[in-house]
Formats: sequence, structure tokens, C-alpha cells
Amino acid sequence: MNRFEYADSRFMPTEIYVRCDMVVRLYDGDTKTNFENGELILTSHRILWGRPGDVQRGNTCLSLSLRHIIFFEEENPRPFSFGRSKKIVLHLSEPAIDKMPGPADNSLYNYVKLSFKEGLDSNFITQLSDTIMRRMWEFTPEAELIVSNVNDNQGNTKLLPHIKTRTGIIGIERSLQEKQKETDENISLAFQDLTKLMDMAKDMVAISKTISVKIRARQGDITEDETVRFKAYLMSLGIDDPVTRDAYKSSNEYFKQLAKQLACILEEPIKEVGGMMTLTDVYCRVNRARGLELLSPEDLLHASRQLAPLGLPIVLRSFDSGVMVLQICSHNDNAVVDCITELLKEKKSMTAEDLAQSEGISILLARERLLVTEKYGKACRDDSIEALRFYPNLFLEEISSE
Repeated sequence: MNRFEYADSRFMPTEIYVRCDMVVRLYDGDTKTNFENGELILTSHRILWGRPGDVQRGNTCLSLSLRHIIFFEEENPRPFSFGRSKKIVLHLSEPAIDKMPGPADNSLYNYVKLSFKEGLDSNFITQLSDTIMRRMWEFTPEAELIVSNVNDNQGNTKLLPHIKTRTGIIGIERSLQEKQKETDENISLAFQDLTKLMDMAKDMVAISKTISVKIRARQGDITEDETVRFKAYLMSLGIDDPVTRDAYKSSNEYFKQLAKQLACILEEPIKEVGGMMTLTDVYCRVNRARGLELLSPEDLLHASRQLAPLGLPIVLRSFDSGVMVLQICSHNDNAVVDCITELLKEKKSMTAEDLAQSEGISILLARERLLVTEKYGKACRDDSIEALRFYPNLFLEEISSE
């Protein structure tokens, strides 16, 4: 009996009612106790025993945690022993060190018996077995305890634990509020670290700009390859003050300022890749530079359409196929066509993949350059199952030879 504890019969938030049996007596091992004709409640976490009606009224009762049960068995009455009731024997583990007060401080037995005077329901064994197998108490947080004074069987006053429970809709709402508060605190801590990281990134960008100015002032002391590489490092560091929608009252002003920033950060990179960059590559590159202040595809497109009206050094261009690119204003299609024409004469024929590999550009952009060359009449195509291949326009050479 020293595994039993005095406890509040009100259920814990996650505790589930299983069944109720009446007229049950408790045995300490083989010894009868004064706890007889009581009401036994089986829950997902405990076995509760109390006087009839005590459990429903929320009074203090005896509680045995199911985690103490090692195994149980049914004890049948001896033959020819009339009037003896069936019993369930619960074999228990050792009491916990921090065990709360109960009806007995010590016991000679490691088992207790439940005697059902009105007969043992066959479903009791099945339900008890299923409940122990589920072990729902392992997924329940530790209960908060408060202490109060209660008299035991001998009339002595003891300090008894009561489980502080929150039931009903109000309890659920309070539990959700506590979880929300904990989540908010965790998010606040995370953003504190993130803010520090962003501050450090701004300092790095400022330092990099200073170094970039010094590099431009001393062009003769470093190689062109080192300059290009350092510019790539600057691009990867990010924009220290990205344009955001919240800073402007109207969308029109926001798109104008965003267009100016796009021209500022993309002019040099576009020149380095041949004067033209697809809008998809622009989208990836700009968002990488902006860090957490990401742009939507719609905002990028609207800002790109503002480049030409504002007279900025880069403009938006749409090819006949629907492909959109940003290109330098000084970009000359005639120069590109002449370059592709010379390559076709040298290679005899080329696909978009060949040109992309030769010039270090995307396949999509290489295909558009070949199509522009065809549009100017300086290339011919052969569209087969293998690939779309372009050849020099030999008719032009024949006409010029005549």
C-alpha cells in the first residue's frame, strides 16, 4: 500500500476516463485493509479509489500510478470457498524516492490486490492491459503540485499533494496562451541573434566598399582578374540598404527607386557577361544580394519596365520568343550578329549549347543570339530530331562573289 498516494480525484488535462467499478476492496499483499466497498476508477494514467461519490465530487482519494505496475494477474477463489470474490493482483515496482504521502509509509509486500465483491467484469482485464500498453502517462508533462492539510486514517494531519489541473475550454485557452508565449519568447531570442548578424553584414559591406574605392584608385597595382573576382565577392555580400515597399507611400515611387537600385547593382555584372542577362538570372542574383528583403517576380518585372523611361544605363528587352532580358543601353545587335557570324564560319555549324559553352553564357541566351543572327539573314537553321543547328548563310557569299 505504500505505492498509493493521496491525490485530487480531478483529472489532469490529458488524462482520459476508462471505466468505473463499484464495491471494490484493497488488499496490502494478502492482508485486508480498511479500504473496502469503495469506488474504483481506471484512467489512462492512474487507478483511483475512494468512497462512493468522492471521485465525482473531486474529493481527495487514493491514487496509484499505472507506471508502478510491472504485471498483473487474476486470482481465482479456491475451490469450494463460497462467498469469496475474484481478485486482481497488481505486482508493483519499488516506490519512488520523491513519493508523495499516502495511506502507508512502508509495506512488506510488492503487490496489492483489488477485490471485486460484486463480481469481476471480464472487460476490466482487457481495458487495464490496453491502458498499460499505451503508456499515455509518458507523454504527459509533470503536474504542478500544491500542498494542503488532510487527516489520514489515524486522524493525524498530513501535508497532501493536489494536482493542479485546468479543465474545460478555459483550461485549453490558457494552455494555448502559455504555448504561444513560449513560442514568442523563442522567436524573439532567434531574431536577436539574426539582428546581430545583419549588423555585422552591414559593416562588412561598408568595409568592402571602402576597399573597392581604394582598388579603383590603384588599378595599376592589381590584375584585371583580381578586380573581377573582388566585384563578385562584393555582390555576394549583399546590399546594405535595399529598397522596400514600406518606405514609400505609392507603388509608382517604389518601383522607380527599385529600378535605380537595380541599375546600380547590375550594370557592371551585365557588362561582364556580354551586355545581356536573362530576367530569371537577374531575379536570383538580386534576391541573393538583398538577403532577407526578397523581391517578388512581379515587383522585379514592374521595376524593370521603369528602367527605360528613367534613362538608366540598362533596359528591359523582350525577344520574339517571349524571353525577357536586361541589357546595357549601348548593346549593339549588329556587333553581336557580326560576332556570331564569324563563329559560324569558324565552327561551320553551332547549336545553342555549343555557343553557350564557347561564350560562357546561358543556353537560353545563346539560342536568342542565334535567332537574332538568323533574323538579320546571316545564319540558316536545320531543325532536326537531334537539335536545332545553325549554319552560315552561304547565299550571301555567292551573291557577294558575283
